[in-house]
Amino acid sequence: MTTTVAVTGATGGLGEAVARAFADEGATVVVGGRDRDALDALAAELGGESLRTDVRDEYELERLLERASKAGDGSGVDVLVPCAAVYHGDAGETPLPGESYSAFDDTMRTNARGVFAAVREALPHMDETGRVVIPTGSVGRDADAGFGAYAVSKAAVEGIMRQFAADCEQAVGCVDPGAVDTALHGMGGRGPGDVAGLFTWAASAPDRLDGAVLDLADWRAATA
Repeated sequence: MTTTVAVTGATGGLGEAVARAFADEGATVVVGGRDRDALDALAAELGGESLRTDVRDEYELERLLERASKAGDGSGVDVLVPCAAVYHGDAGETPLPGESYSAFDDTMRTNARGVFAAVREALPHMDETGRVVIPTGSVGRDADAGFGAYAVSKAAVEGIMRQFAADCEQAVGCVDPGAVDTALHGMGGRGPGDVAGLFTWAASAPDRLDGAVLDLADWRAATA
């Protein structure tokens, strides 16, 4: 049976790298994001499917997950990785007291509500073996000056993860890849491809994943 994986935010950076990593392991990958041309090119390369998806719109997520459930062998969604995220401003230079209401609202709607909606729309297409692997960062647990609404959104994501894990039979957890060099924050870090294996590894170990935050140290210890 082919594993079907749905990835949001797959038009570049971490989401694209994660989609590639699952495809390399033989999964059918269905990708969503805002750049239709980039999505279509990635899906064609990976032999998967794509659908333009704005995670701020639950109806677009509903359509993405419905498509994913019919992809591959048509048996539903096995893994969801909601990678879509935004950062308004220069990373580390957006203290919360100075955040605009519009930036705060869009950050929360994309990074937190977008994760909630993606998981909510995926669950009807998952059996009890389904897995949800949500990216997070230490800034959501250990406050760091200047990260404003982004840090708040990551704290919310971890709360969303824990509650889904408590309420669902599927395995739901977070992975923290550390600083990743993407256009999201421009602060450098590891290459997206260097940490994508953390996601495929987490998805392969649902008992370890469920309700937890796994990081690079966990991955390295398990695969050493």
